[in-house]
Amino acid sequence: MTKSSDYKRVFDHFDEDGNGMISPSELQRRIGLIWEEEVRLEEVEAVVESLQVNNGELGFDDFVSLMESEKEDDKLEDLKKAFRMYEMDGTDCITPKSLNRMLNRLGELTSVDECVGMINRFDRNGDGVLNFDEFRVMML
Repeated sequence: MTKSSDYKRVFDHFDEDGNGMISPSELQRRIGLIWEEEVRLEEVEAVVESLQVNNGELGFDDFVSLMESEKEDDKLEDLKKAFRMYEMDGTDCITPKSLNRMLNRLGELTSVDECVGMINRFDRNGDGVLNFDEFRVMML
C-alpha cells in the first residue's frame, strides 16, 4: 500500500454519497465517529473554508492537504515538547549546560565544551544558545 492509496481509501470512506467530494457535514459525521464525540458543523466548515476550496467541499487533493497539514501540526507540537525538555534554565533557549544535563540524563556522557560545539553548528545568530527556530532546524 502506498500513502496515496491509504488516503484514497479514507477519502472514499468519508465521501458517503460517492460524489467524489467530501462535504462539511460528511466530514463532521466521520470525525465525530472517530473521536467518539459531537463535532460542531461550524468548526468543520471553518476548517474547510480555511483551505479555500471553490465549492465548500473537499476534493481528494484538498483532503490530502488537510491530512498532511495535521501531521505537520503534530510534528511541530512534538518538537516544542522536546525543546522544553532540553530548555531547563527558564531562558526559552537551550544553553550548553542545559543540553549537557539532558544528554547526561539520556545516558550520553558529554562535556559542556562538547555541547558548546554542538550548539555552535546550529546557532544562526551567534548568541551561544539555541532558540526554538534553531532547534527545529537542527532536528529536521
